[in-house]
Amino acid sequence: MRPWPGWGLRGLWTAVGVCTTVGFVLQIWGGPFHRRSSSPRGGPPGPWGAPGPQCSPRDHLVFLKTHKTGSSSVLSLLHRYGDRRNLTFALPARYQFGYPRPFQASRVKGYDPQARPPQRYHILCHHMRFNLPEVLRLMPADSFFFSIVRDPASLAASAFSYYRSVSSAFRAAPSLQAFLAAPRRFYRPGGRGDHYARNLLWFDFGLPLPGPEAPAEPRRAARPPGPPRDAGASRPSPGPSPDGPGPRPPAAPSAGARPTGRPGPDPDPVVGGDGPPPSSPSSLPARFVRRALEWVDATFDLVLVAEHFDESLVLLAAALCWELEDVVGFVHNARATGGGRGHGVGERHPLTAVRARAWNDLDWALYLHANRSLWARAERFGLGRLASGVAELRARRAALAGRCLLGGGAVEPGRIADRGLRPFQFGTAGILGYAVRGGLAPRDREACLQLARPELQYKDWLDAKQFGRRTAEGGGGVR
Repeated sequence: MRPWPGWGLRGLWTAVGVCTTVGFVLQIWGGPFHRRSSSPRGGPPGPWGAPGPQCSPRDHLVFLKTHKTGSSSVLSLLHRYGDRRNLTFALPARYQFGYPRPFQASRVKGYDPQARPPQRYHILCHHMRFNLPEVLRLMPADSFFFSIVRDPASLAASAFSYYRSVSSAFRAAPSLQAFLAAPRRFYRPGGRGDHYARNLLWFDFGLPLPGPEAPAEPRRAARPPGPPRDAGASRPSPGPSPDGPGPRPPAAPSAGARPTGRPGPDPDPVVGGDGPPPSSPSSLPARFVRRALEWVDATFDLVLVAEHFDESLVLLAAALCWELEDVVGFVHNARATGGGRGHGVGERHPLTAVRARAWNDLDWALYLHANRSLWARAERFGLGRLASGVAELRARRAALAGRCLLGGGAVEPGRIADRGLRPFQFGTAGILGYAVRGGLAPRDREACLQLARPELQYKDWLDAKQFGRRTAEGGGGVR
């Protein structure tokens, strides 16, 4: 081998060694933040119902179903969309893919890793802890990846109510306020079920926690970048989340409003409680958080925001080149008004939101980033066009509720005569469901059942459809 001009043999081998070392380090660093190859995003969508020549409906879909974010309502849309088009679902043997362990392709019912050609599915959408390399073993390269996040302030209240019996930290606390006032009194890393008690979104996304390889940086440089404060700008009112009662998400922004992307004030220092305050995004290592959020952007084509649920659905329909009616559905897994059953959830305590965001610092950073990204997409889409789409979406939802549902909305499970439509009850808050009106024509009844069917029963229905097991008429009774 002849050295390049001006290079000695030792210099050449030194350069080779440096390149090899750099490549090895990048591979190690890339492990926890493994990325997927860019998938085609498709051309711009045409008018609703008439896709343009460069826009074809997407039916290879990966939905990371996060906990207590309104994800059951999105899952209902995917169930219905795939059911109507006879698409294949990657289904769990029961109802989750081995959660809280990271997702493994081997947990998909009927999956054969030795099959040739390799098995591929249209839709992967049930609860998992995200694990990209294993997901890519199942899903086509052009799959559309999306998920949903929620403000940790409201997510914490919902998680406390729902998972109190399975989280040792929550179970030990007399109330949510008591837990958030001194969380380290109750929380121990690795405690049974305690992934529900801190940074649940971050956990579901499969992101690693800060460690020795990501040292803390000065506080002034560590806050995740956010949009500037704009005293003259308005933003949409957060309104009730999809976990709230009834199928009415928050109000749409007016055509002239310019959202700032800020879901609320930055977390203030925690007041009261014993010991040091929980960390906030300003104490996180900025480079670590930035790399994690860059990975999210590189992996997910869209992240929905629960506080702007209808706006998210309109943007999702446009991104997938779907008809608007494909994202018209009812809110599922909503808690009954009044929340917990005597456990002092206390969501409206004035410090609850501040403390919840500070304790769930990684989730708060992720939420801020996703909310900012969503509204940047909304501005590209056109805020007037978005407001029109949201208005039409809500009008169609109201019409379907009036046509399909007894009482026109969600009801307590005891009022649902069809046991196949009663949602699974868990935690300290009642879960609402839907009773379908009688006297409907067979075709209308089936369409209404698809809208009203709870997620567990719908999963059983799809399981029977793909694997030949007969289930109850109401939608596959849970067994």
